[in-house]
Amino acid sequence: MTLATSFENARTLFDLPADLTYLDAAALGPLPVDAAKAGNKGLEKKLHPWTMKSGTFFDDTRSLRPKLAGLLDAHQDCISFVPAVSYGLAIAAQNLPVRRGSKILILAEQFPSNVYTWRRLAQENSAELITVSNEDGQSLTDAMVDAIDDQVSLIATAQVRWTDGALIDAERVANKARACGAATVFDLTQSCGVLPFDTRTIQPDFAVAAGYKWLLGPYSLGFLYSAPKWHDGRPLEENWISRKGSTDFTRLIDYTDTYDRGALRYDVGERANFTLLPALESSVDLISSFGVDRISTHLRTLSDPLAVELEEIGFTCLPPDLRPGHYLAARLPENAPPEIPRRLAEDDIYISQRGDWLRISPHIYNTPEDMDRCLEAITALLCTA
Repeated sequence: MTLATSFENARTLFDLPADLTYLDAAALGPLPVDAAKAGNKGLEKKLHPWTMKSGTFFDDTRSLRPKLAGLLDAHQDCISFVPAVSYGLAIAAQNLPVRRGSKILILAEQFPSNVYTWRRLAQENSAELITVSNEDGQSLTDAMVDAIDDQVSLIATAQVRWTDGALIDAERVANKARACGAATVFDLTQSCGVLPFDTRTIQPDFAVAAGYKWLLGPYSLGFLYSAPKWHDGRPLEENWISRKGSTDFTRLIDYTDTYDRGALRYDVGERANFTLLPALESSVDLISSFGVDRISTHLRTLSDPLAVELEEIGFTCLPPDLRPGHYLAARLPENAPPEIPRRLAEDDIYISQRGDWLRISPHIYNTPEDMDRCLEAITALLCTA
């Protein structure tokens, strides 16, 4: 596999046309060419199933699990494979105790999957679901920390909010939660791979991430981190491959109630996805070759100057200390024309919009020239509005 050694040549690893500016990794990260090749190679195994040995069902997960753990400075036995964030959140909800009459805290405008899960859990436990918003001049982190008290059983939050890119200080939230005896569940879908998250320092109970955005992987594959204290929990399903001794196909009818080690009990059934696993592993290798810290710093050098320019033409952006470098959201001014993302797409410039916020989300393949082209196009639209 070819790995880039600098951000200057990173674009060559993707199938991005020269005249296209893609700034929408927050919606879908493009699959690197090598990742697509790895997925296709895995798919081709099924052309000749007689060549597939029993180890084929275990080799890919065995290889990828420690690499995913490395993104979070975690032990590989804390990592489970899940098909979606909602699946991982459901595992957390099934195992975390919620006291009757206690409170569950979530952020305002969280992604729906990270709301519906906790609505049901609150209903089932006669708990109160509290939606935390920040007041003018207050950060989301401050608002969440202020809302945590001894009546809270659980806090479920993103590290980066999907609508406006607001950054939540996971360590501060987790520290206050532990002090009050509350559990924490983090959705890292909008941050994993481009923003550090150290499980040894933050000590979350659970953390989950989809693989198809910033990890540049395929759709329908993600992973769940579970703290060691939850490794004796109950999985969502009872499948064969998460059981002790499952590698010996000749003895599978020797049924056992003993799960495999650590968080492997939470792995989704048919986890041995011969197409998706190799593709995600290739992408994770690429992310790791750059390093999450380097990527985070580099993307800030792209987004910070653009934020200044956008504010000069009437947009409102969060201050640099309240947003990550990879995720620039700009609130629309009153004179903004409708359908800006659609109109930019006509010129092969791709961003997205959530509510009143434009989302401009660069990744390793983007350059200062991409940011300049986006700014020029947005400015032109405002001038003709």
